[in-house]
Amino acid sequence: MSNNEQLPVIRLRAMEPEDLDLLYLIENDREVWNVGVTNVPYSRYVLRSYIAESSGDIYTDRQVRLMVENEEGETVGIVDLLHFDPSNERAEVGIVICNHQRQKGYASATLKEVLNYAHTNLHLHQLYAYVATDNERSLRLFGKYGFESFGVLRDWLFDGSTYHDAVIMQFFFKKTP
Repeated sequence: MSNNEQLPVIRLRAMEPEDLDLLYLIENDREVWNVGVTNVPYSRYVLRSYIAESSGDIYTDRQVRLMVENEEGETVGIVDLLHFDPSNERAEVGIVICNHQRQKGYASATLKEVLNYAHTNLHLHQLYAYVATDNERSLRLFGKYGFESFGVLRDWLFDGSTYHDAVIMQFFFKKTP
């Protein structure tokens, strides 16, 4: 990443009940099913319950979902830290930016902010992501921020009709003495 790249200003915030409609759209968007572990639709009831029951505490829930807001306060995406393992100081990261907000730098700004949060606040040793081998944008994004590929997982992601290979990408934080 070049030092002079201008990223949009973003803010990560907790989920609110008002996020239900956006969550419903994202979770039921078949185009993103092949980039994650979900390939079934979610009802509004299930998502409303998820928002209500989530403590927002990664140590309690072993995951946290944060909403990504732009400088104008518009929600432009979601970032998840999941499979949080405090014993081994690691978590999986997943980012979804709304269709109409893609290619504006929000994914880069989000990943940069999440890396800072994971290191500064959670004191993690590593973040990792599973990325479909044909998802060139995500591969470039994670690679730009220092994630390295460590193996191909055959037929790892299923989009409802086709299996896709994935790579596991890892980022290791340098420990300061």
